[in-house]
Amino acid sequence: MTKANELKQVYIVISQTGTVLSRILKLITGAEYNHASISLADDLSVMYSFGRRNPYNPFWGGFVTESAHFGTFKRFAKTKVTVLEVDVSPKKYEAISSFLDNMLTTRSDYGYNYLGLCLAAFNICFKRQNRYYCSEFVREVLLKHHIKGSKQLLGIVHPMNFLNMPYARTVYCGKLKDYSNG
Repeated sequence: MTKANELKQVYIVISQTGTVLSRILKLITGAEYNHASISLADDLSVMYSFGRRNPYNPFWGGFVTESAHFGTFKRFAKTKVTVLEVDVSPKKYEAISSFLDNMLTTRSDYGYNYLGLCLAAFNICFKRQNRYYCSEFVREVLLKHHIKGSKQLLGIVHPMNFLNMPYARTVYCGKLKDYSNG
């Protein structure tokens, strides 16, 4: 039984799927990982991000739920991840949960920030209302809820930047399909 004042955890998942687009991004940036998601579940059964709405169509993106068991991550079973864990208060955890649930309910109001993603490769910040690319979204959730260490993530943020976030602990590196926390 958990106590009401015990810390809860939020998980930041950075990944490399091996899709054509992710391989192109890896060639351009040299980064090991080029996608970011956030999860409230220690088993990562549900992750939230901005990405492909259809695993076979990289050009139709928006707010999505992700899992190793469906969608793009299931299609690309060799997806490599690093999972980071950040402690939050129960109040912040509930606020993040409510925020994500609300976004899920109104998911049609959100779209993918394609131009922002392209310009981020050249360190040019381009924000649009209700439009995000993956790491921009994860950063927004962390900043909006004043998660310890998130203030370091100002301006353009790439998935690899989360590795340098203070107070984030690496809890796993490997294939997403092999991840188990429990």
